[in-house]
Amino acid sequence: MNVPALNRIDGERARRDIFAPDFREEPYWWTAAMPEDTDGAASGYLPAKADVVVVGAGITGIVAAIHLARSGLDVVVLDSQRIGEGAARRNAGFIGRTLKRSVGWLTKRSGREHALGVYRELDRALKGVESFVREEQIECFHRTCGRFIGANSEAHLRGLVDDLEDMRQALGFEYQMVQPKDVRSEIASDRYHGGAVIPDLGSIHPGLYHKGLVDRAKTAGVRFYGRTTVNAIERQGDKHSVRTSAGDIVAGHVVITTNGYTSADLKWYARRVIPFSGFILATEVLPEDLIERVLPKRRTYLDTKVNIDFIRPAPDSSRILFGGMTGTKSTSALPLAAPLHERLVGILPDLKGVRLSRAWTGFCAGTFDFMPHIGREANVHFALGYNFAGIPIGTHFGMLLANRILERGDTRSVFDTDRFPTFPFYRGNPWFVPMAMRYFDWHDRRIARE
Repeated sequence: MNVPALNRIDGERARRDIFAPDFREEPYWWTAAMPEDTDGAASGYLPAKADVVVVGAGITGIVAAIHLARSGLDVVVLDSQRIGEGAARRNAGFIGRTLKRSVGWLTKRSGREHALGVYRELDRALKGVESFVREEQIECFHRTCGRFIGANSEAHLRGLVDDLEDMRQALGFEYQMVQPKDVRSEIASDRYHGGAVIPDLGSIHPGLYHKGLVDRAKTAGVRFYGRTTVNAIERQGDKHSVRTSAGDIVAGHVVITTNGYTSADLKWYARRVIPFSGFILATEVLPEDLIERVLPKRRTYLDTKVNIDFIRPAPDSSRILFGGMTGTKSTSALPLAAPLHERLVGILPDLKGVRLSRAWTGFCAGTFDFMPHIGREANVHFALGYNFAGIPIGTHFGMLLANRILERGDTRSVFDTDRFPTFPFYRGNPWFVPMAMRYFDWHDRRIARE
């Protein structure tokens, strides 16, 4: 047998060796919160009308549905997949107030007051998740654990300090610097040139959070229809006809909250969101002392690159979750399991030999201006493009959408938009994402050389 063939066999054997006996290509969160078919989907019956039709059964849509139904409205939620099969039960469960544009960057382009308004609202969203979970008594391992941000170079560290100090002085957001010699008090890695801890950021079990939302929505009278694709939304006087694979339904208000799963049939919205794939691994069950050694504070962890690597302990078992290579063009996590495993061990060498129990992917959504957007055209409301802030912004936007329909409370948002940018000839096919990620990687390497 020739040498290339031997190398290929050795590579395939190595890839097999990283998988635990219970490995599944499935989100870890589904162990506790499996997606569900609903009675409505099973019956195939779609009502002729409702007060509100929500398109997209993620966090935003269901939070809105809960508030609307509790106020006496008849609410129907439609989703093209099983309920809970999308990003709400696939994401990493980080809770922060972070976007890809800093206060300084936004100040230069949109003015100081707008920049501070963005981060004030992100802070409201962060605190809103904690309040909502507490008020609803959702058992979902919500925890204010703090976040460690590791600097990938000395230049990245200087930029991180500048951003955090700007927010501390302007907004009162506290942080603690971690000197290079002290990094191992936070994470057992020699990868980082120092970093910072933001103490009031948190984590959650996204599967159980979403399941808790679904349960409360059903109790409020919300009807769910999974495996129901929306093909068009047409105005009929002061109402709208929602045309679906299960028939048509007429509603006074329609709410679009499809984010990374926005269908090309929803043309105006599809032209404004950029879906891209995220990839996450979960290790096999690990000895507690190993987790204590590599992640002694059990925080959430990420770095200063645009295309981040991120780490967290599982909240309900002795495993570690790791994500990265976001935007890679792959419909499956399996081909990326080996390179992601290699990246994880590169960051945390003590995990050498640890195997994987889960690997999965799902769609996130960005926008051309890197900002979330919420808005309305007639009685069609939308909230889209969360740019890695899905759980806090999704929860916050859900409440705002409900209040706007009910015409109550303060419904203002700095993310309200008269202009939701798109790009000429873009129709929802994000063919350029892998190239954009390569550009961001080059940009990060350039910063590191400064």
